Amino acid sequence: MMRIAVQFVGSAFDVKHFPPCVAPEIAFLGRSNVGKSSLLNSLIGTKLAHVSSTPGRTQAINFFSMAWDGKPYHADLMLVDLPGYGYAKISKSISAEWPKFIDPYLKKRENLALCVVLVDSGVPPQASDQKLLAYLRFVGRPICVVATKSDRISKNELNNSLRKLSAELSVPEIIPYSAKTHAGRNELWKTIRAASHSRA
Repeated sequence: MMRIAVQFVGSAFDVKHFPPCVAPEIAFLGRSNVGKSSLLNSLIGTKLAHVSSTPGRTQAINFFSMAWDGKPYHADLMLVDLPGYGYAKISKSISAEWPKFIDPYLKKRENLALCVVLVDSGVPPQASDQKLLAYLRFVGRPICVVATKSDRISKNELNNSLRKLSAELSVPEIIPYSAKTHAGRNELWKTIRAASHSRA
């Protein structure tokens, strides 16, 4: 594992709370129970995001600065954790907040280099994921789709699921990822680094 340093920069509930654009930003999006926090913690190799037993707890956009050389206060990259969506028990008032600060972030954020969209490898394609991907294509954002929880199903089931997700979501490639075994971590880092270099 590479030597990196990560620091929490802040939470934004409004556009005016966004930190300055100082480095390429990688946004992580997904349904509220897709395992986004677990993936982020696995990707970094330390406890970065809070893993809650109640999906939908993250309601702000959380910004983390990251340095490849392990030096604090030097940002080579910003990891951006966006609120989850599509969970039935989440109050409608939370979903209503999306246009106020999440839409502007996805549409207008100058340094946004890649949107990592997480889907559950054990769940059929969801309409909410299709809508998000259509929106990101509409606003012209680069997309990487990652299938989480890949260790929870058999290899044959995973391959079948990836084929179905790829077809239904209209994406040529999906990275299977396990936060438990870290399978897929190197592949995802390669994609993130390539995207960040293109915007550096």
